[in-house]
Amino acid sequence: MGQKNGQVYQWAAKGTRPRQAADQRYENAYIFGAVCPAHDKGAALVMPRANSEAMQKHLEEISQSIAAKAHGVVIMDGAGWHKSGALKIPENLSILFLPPYSPELNPTENIWQFLRQTYLSNRVFDTWEAIVDACCDAWNRLAAETGRIKSIATRNWATTGQ
Repeated sequence: MGQKNGQVYQWAAKGTRPRQAADQRYENAYIFGAVCPAHDKGAALVMPRANSEAMQKHLEEISQSIAAKAHGVVIMDGAGWHKSGALKIPENLSILFLPPYSPELNPTENIWQFLRQTYLSNRVFDTWEAIVDACCDAWNRLAAETGRIKSIATRNWATTGQ
């Protein structure tokens, strides 16, 4: 998420071309997020870089948000910071790596799409802090909307006991 932000369709009167803000600068922030559709909740951190150190902090955040005596499964793609040998996986987590080139299997990809389309597109951010604030606000609004995470991230292949 950053200053070189995506643009999405918007409503406009027929025959008009509405202006959309665009920026050519390169400040970025990274949302590290995980969701549990069964409980309709998530855990996230906004970090300045996507690397092993940020991923470690994210795994620790996920681990702390899991209920006592529960075990979480984190679905990940093959990003370098996901597979770093330096990562220490908390005992209450297991990692499930997806096959290469299969983002459609990762429910969190739809969360990112929703956040970009709903809260983060068609905007210009003056500072890096403004980007971080927008990311935090977008995640908090997603988490506060009852049923939204469940509706976006539920996958039949990942549901047990049904």
